[in-house]
Amino acid sequence: MPDEELNVGLLMMIAHRSMENRVFAGLAEAGYGDITVAQGRIVAQIGAAGTRLTELAERAQVTKQTAGFLVDQLERSGYVERVADPSDGRARLVRLTAHGLAGAEFANSIAERVQREWAVHLGPQHMRHLRAAMTRLREITDPYAG
Repeated sequence: MPDEELNVGLLMMIAHRSMENRVFAGLAEAGYGDITVAQGRIVAQIGAAGTRLTELAERAQVTKQTAGFLVDQLERSGYVERVADPSDGRARLVRLTAHGLAGAEFANSIAERVQREWAVHLGPQHMRHLRAAMTRLREITDPYAG
């Protein structure tokens, strides 16, 4: 099928999947091979101060039970910890550990490298336009923006 016939959503998914595959391959090479794509999608939703499990589930678009299962695995592997929520003593936050932060920083460095490669391939002007268009599209597609 010619590229002109592929819908834009599919084209974006192909690029995303390529970056995701490169990030996870790089993580595995660096000794973080025990984290799965599903776990990584949960980790990507954890805020700097920690995030409640219900919010992680909602943002990752999985059930609370699935999110809990993935967080349990991440906790056993040393990537996250559960801590008391300072704003509500009954609630718990999921927070990255030092090991989790190191893995996340490494994953982000791989993503940055991929973006730089894309910028070289597209050229600086097209990359700026792509970023601007995707940022603008986020206004109507991302319920968590802002």
